[in-house]
Amino acid sequence: MNKAIGLYIHIPFCKQKCLYCDFPSFSGKDDLMKEYSIALSREIDKNSSLLYKSIFIGGGTPTYLSLNSWEIIKSSIDKLHKTDDLEFTIEANPGTLNKDILLLFKDMGVNRLSIGLQSCDNNILKTIGRIHNYSDFITAYEMAEKMGFNNINVDLMFGLPNQTMKQWKMTLNSIVKLAPKHISCYSLIVEEGTPFYNMQQSGKLNLPSEETEREMYHYAVNFLRENGYNQYEISNFAKENMECRHNIIYWEAKEYMGCGSGAHSFYNGERFSNKVKIEDYINSMRENNNAVDEIYKNLEKDNMEEFMFMGLRMTDGISIEEFHKRFNIDIFSIYGHIINKFINNSLLIMKNGRIFLSPEGIEVSNSVMCEFIL
Repeated sequence: MNKAIGLYIHIPFCKQKCLYCDFPSFSGKDDLMKEYSIALSREIDKNSSLLYKSIFIGGGTPTYLSLNSWEIIKSSIDKLHKTDDLEFTIEANPGTLNKDILLLFKDMGVNRLSIGLQSCDNNILKTIGRIHNYSDFITAYEMAEKMGFNNINVDLMFGLPNQTMKQWKMTLNSIVKLAPKHISCYSLIVEEGTPFYNMQQSGKLNLPSEETEREMYHYAVNFLRENGYNQYEISNFAKENMECRHNIIYWEAKEYMGCGSGAHSFYNGERFSNKVKIEDYINSMRENNNAVDEIYKNLEKDNMEEFMFMGLRMTDGISIEEFHKRFNIDIFSIYGHIINKFINNSLLIMKNGRIFLSPEGIEVSNSVMCEFIL
């Protein structure tokens, strides 16, 4: 059996698109759910000879997919080779989570839920286009816990339109009281092609200042640390030993397979991605048993870049020895001048054979990481 890798499965359906979302997801395509599930099931079967140590099902809104569509996908997931300590995560929307779907997930082997809340403030939820309110979230969270899902992540966002520091503190406070095992805190990025982007262009998007956003981030880092959450990546915080093992595969630039429309893979030194439109994906799988749209063979320099700028997202950074082991070359012969520059201006720290961002470095992480592109 091959070495164990990660598997990402994409469910592209949404009840409605959030106003900030630029992921490959679609609303108003519910009539394609069954056909899509058959195509997806076929693609999962195609990759069934591999061994998986983590499965992550994201979207879109996986909990919006119909139950009979899930049954089709489940039959393929059941046949996969999985490690005994498999981490199996599904993203859930509080507005579409119910008992039946949770029972099916339990039966499928799901042992980690990632619930997208974003904010505890109902006005903010409305402003960003979420289909749920805070009490929907509480109902969904408590139901999941009662049904034995004890490894739950809650997704939160800050820097949202009209969001105040007070509202952000209230959200963090409310969630910490629930004591989920993992919390993700993302700052809003206004992406081109989203309704928020158009609103921003026409001056109709009232966002907190950069200074306030920075303050929100600082507050979250300190508050979560005080409440027993270890920051192990720029936006991710976990109770002891509850880090998301699937996402660490990405950050450590290790191999994973992606199934579904718009899904990406990194395997055998190649990066490849599937057709994004649901219809194109279904047709390609039906006609060719293959939906790959683009293939890129990574060069050694690509691998080095990815190792650096993905690895530096994690708070314990990258291992100097691991770089040498992977690329058979000394890290300083490639990146010495950049590493030294950032160590000298206190943005990077070198300690115990590792290189990682300082707290100041985390704040300007994008501009630090850019310099590792060869």
